Amino acid sequence: MKDMYRLECKCMLKEGDRFLLGEGRKKLLNLVEETGSIKGAAKRMDMSYRHAWGIIKRIEKATDEEIVISKRGGDKGGGTKLSESGKKLLKTYENMKKDHRGDIFQKPSLTVDGIIESEKKILLIERKNPPFEGTYAIPGGFVEYGEKVEDAVVREIKEETGLETKIIDLVGVYSEPNRDPRGHTVSIVYSLQVTGGTLSGGSDARKPRYFSKDELPDLAFDHESIIEDYLIGSSD
Repeated sequence: MKDMYRLECKCMLKEGDRFLLGEGRKKLLNLVEETGSIKGAAKRMDMSYRHAWGIIKRIEKATDEEIVISKRGGDKGGGTKLSESGKKLLKTYENMKKDHRGDIFQKPSLTVDGIIESEKKILLIERKNPPFEGTYAIPGGFVEYGEKVEDAVVREIKEETGLETKIIDLVGVYSEPNRDPRGHTVSIVYSLQVTGGTLSGGSDARKPRYFSKDELPDLAFDHESIIEDYLIGSSD
């Protein structure tokens, strides 16, 4: 009977209760080293610079070590690279994964999206980065480790539109495995109300615009069907 069992797990590097590194953070640090820039790494991961910088600062706070080193331009140019502590942290993580005898559990990524309606118009952002670069989409993004989805959607909308919001209602959960070309993502979608801020673009989104509900542009991902669900629900 035991031969039928297998161990599946999510890899996390922790010290006590402090979360140091997982697959997402590992990828970000590797891309910083590869691109020589936090901005470049953030773009490759389709996240804002502010989001990427915040993750790095949380790693540094958890480890009490400097993880990245930035150099100003000169004859050899400037840029950002991993410190020796950063490289050692990555090596420790990879070595511990190799020592683990179970399978690495593949899991969907968790995302959030927010629908904002004003005067019978829907707020959309034009995507700066792949996939669907140049196409309009509902504002949203990935949930950070340790973050509530309700906080994540408010944060993502603030980063991408400059607006402060509060949640009105849950629109739905969208989990079709092929909905995102980057991999399996599950999106929790909310409707929200604007409470403050000024409409402006973010580092991974061009200036947002309101579109008439009857004249929406071509949309990225499955956002057309998400908005249709929202409109049907709001008309009840």
